[in-house]
Amino acid sequence: MKDVQRIAIVDPSDITREPLRNLLLGVESVWLEAECSRYEFFIDVARQSCPDAVVITLDADHHKALQLIQQLSAEFPHMPILAVSARGDGQSILQALRAGAKEFLTAPVVLEELLLALQRLRANRGGDTSNTMNGATRSESLVASVVGSKGGVGCTSIAVNLSVDMAQDTNYNVALVDLDLALGDADVALDLIPDYTLADVAMNVDRLDMQFLRRSLCKHDSGLSLLPHPVQMEDIALIQDEHLGRVVGLLRASYSHLVFDLSKRFAPTDWTAMRMSDVVILVAQLELTSIRNVVRILHTMDKEDGLGDKVKVVMNRVGADDSDITLEKAQETIGKPIYWQVPNDYHVMLEARNTGVPLLTHAPNSDVHQSILGLANALCGKAPTEPKKQRRGFFSFS
Repeated sequence: MKDVQRIAIVDPSDITREPLRNLLLGVESVWLEAECSRYEFFIDVARQSCPDAVVITLDADHHKALQLIQQLSAEFPHMPILAVSARGDGQSILQALRAGAKEFLTAPVVLEELLLALQRLRANRGGDTSNTMNGATRSESLVASVVGSKGGVGCTSIAVNLSVDMAQDTNYNVALVDLDLALGDADVALDLIPDYTLADVAMNVDRLDMQFLRRSLCKHDSGLSLLPHPVQMEDIALIQDEHLGRVVGLLRASYSHLVFDLSKRFAPTDWTAMRMSDVVILVAQLELTSIRNVVRILHTMDKEDGLGDKVKVVMNRVGADDSDITLEKAQETIGKPIYWQVPNDYHVMLEARNTGVPLLTHAPNSDVHQSILGLANALCGKAPTEPKKQRRGFFSFS
């Protein structure tokens, strides 16, 4: 990721400063700009290094630390300050926030909490984390879950090709996580033989850190990273939804864009992924069972606060000869706009799957690839690309 957050820290105690420094050094999106062991010297360090955020531990001298926060806030009113203390009582937190700190963490610092706090500091400093490009709002990060309305609707094909197309942007760092734990085949679709899987990550979750997690993902030639499902079916039981929560938290710090290829079982891990996603792509086809299941899935998701609003229905294989349901009828039945339509190009897609290459390599100019590329751009806030030979009714964006 090119957008690295430059951090300066101050802590007079070696006992607490070194673990904090080691945590920050393990985060790919963080650059440790400066490290200081004296409160009275840190204001000069901040002036010289101009960091994006500062981390101040309070416990060596609570009074001096609060004075430093006040001084930094007065001189650098827009500089985000993260306060850290083992005293996590309400009064200590209130004192730090009143002095000018924007975030407070209780020591010893947990990596996931540190990453979330730094993300909030970045967002608050920059205001809106997106910018405008060619009239479209561009998202700098995205977590998307891809789920099918039934088996065989093309969920994995869309997840794989969507991820590959996103990975072509050099500003993005994209990872695909195969959460179809029993029957996933994202590794086959990309012709990858992984050294590690989600099972290895789960077995080491207690000592999981950024470096181990990054080594667990295999890299595709397209630039995409993949964390595959377990090889042995008996290893599926090792992966719990709380494990996934921690994995996602760490992945979000190293990868700007995450795509989850979910199972059709709506297992606890699937629900965890959807709750942690910015968008849920529900893949369907113009077929009775698929449309009925879309209605059922939307009804269930609407019961959970905020989850139903994340869902975007993507209609796959539009134009297939065996389809006797119109788009208008499907949309009327679903009661929700169809966000995107992917045209039917069964032979091209099958050839790509059988040879283990993405559409970007196998058939970059095909209508089906151009459509998925347009979907990737739309989800990332870019202006959708126009296919070279657009067929009426096949492509839409709402």
